Amino acid sequence: MSTSKLGDFLALADSGTWGEDGTPDSGDPVLRSSNIQNGRLDLSDFAWRIIPEKYRQRGRLFPRDIIVTKSSGSANLIGKCCIFDIQAERPYYFSNFTLRLRTNHAVADYRWLYYWLTSERGRAVLAALNTTTTGLRNLNVPRYLDQEIPSPALTDQRRYADILDKADAIRRKRQEAITLTEQLLRSTFLEMFGDPTGETDMTTVAQLAENKTGSIRTGPFGSQLLHSEFTDSGISVLGIDNAVENEFHRGRPRFISKEKYETLRRYTVAPHDLIITIMGTCGRCAIVPDDIPTAINTKHLCCITLDKSKCLPEFLHSYFLFHPKARSYLERSAKGAIMDGLNMGIISQLPVPVVPLERQRRYQGFAMPLSGLKRRLTESMNDVDTLFHSLVQRAFTGQL
Repeated sequence: MSTSKLGDFLALADSGTWGEDGTPDSGDPVLRSSNIQNGRLDLSDFAWRIIPEKYRQRGRLFPRDIIVTKSSGSANLIGKCCIFDIQAERPYYFSNFTLRLRTNHAVADYRWLYYWLTSERGRAVLAALNTTTTGLRNLNVPRYLDQEIPSPALTDQRRYADILDKADAIRRKRQEAITLTEQLLRSTFLEMFGDPTGETDMTTVAQLAENKTGSIRTGPFGSQLLHSEFTDSGISVLGIDNAVENEFHRGRPRFISKEKYETLRRYTVAPHDLIITIMGTCGRCAIVPDDIPTAINTKHLCCITLDKSKCLPEFLHSYFLFHPKARSYLERSAKGAIMDGLNMGIISQLPVPVVPLERQRRYQGFAMPLSGLKRRLTESMNDVDTLFHSLVQRAFTGQL
């Protein structure tokens, strides 16, 4: 397949930097990098600016424009993009931290460009195209526009884009279903337990854990478990990736030998334990499933074995995720640490309302099947993602 430069496909490529700060009454909405979320346009919040008349036509966004993050404090956010796909009577503009690409529709399909820019191959090109100035990462725009893009005939671009649109629509529906299950679980929990005026007695996670040594524990530190001691098979080792989506996922396989496990047996994770991330992405948690093989957790997780005559894991899992008192405590405690993060002591002292076990069981009866549905949807989403990326790869090699 032949290639052309990105700039050859475009009618416009420019950044916005116009006007003074305004309000909803005195200004126009200006989209920023934060409005680009997972390849979609998020209009939940934006800046307001007073755009001078001479810039109003030049800076206005129109349907099929592509918005690209040009400057950010994080290199991972540089180059993220979305299509401006709304029909609006009022004008929308774009900020000086973004780049607006407008396709020359006589030579390219805007969706073809978007799918390239968000593809694994397109993202790989970005690695060498940003620089650092005054703490910000900046896209090297001239080099960005000079990148080579597969250039099939316009009719083929449209055909490939149609196929990818259909596959992407399936991805969106799966994600929407996952989001709806999360919202239903959250709203039900808060309806049952979210009003603090109804709960006068408080306890702590430490008092809800089993009355035995090590019922709240982190994994082995330092020389207790060296990277060189991981093996290709044996006893599983759980890490952040097993809990980062707030549901238990198998994650990347890690193992230690049975002999090594005997020295670390006190870190064993059991079914129905709660695992919480305390490094990296902090405060994510998951319930360990019934079918977990023999496993231990790493130092990046805190593991809690509950006294189930006092607290059920489904209740505490949702309390961690949804209750404003828990979220406030965890966020405040993490920021107050020497480095942003949690530790076993912080989690042990988390205040929890005393809730009758019967009410917890009622919630458990609702939460367990819904969590199972979410898990199946997520697994399906992963399969759809794999298929989608395979189709993208085939499209850009002319194999569709």
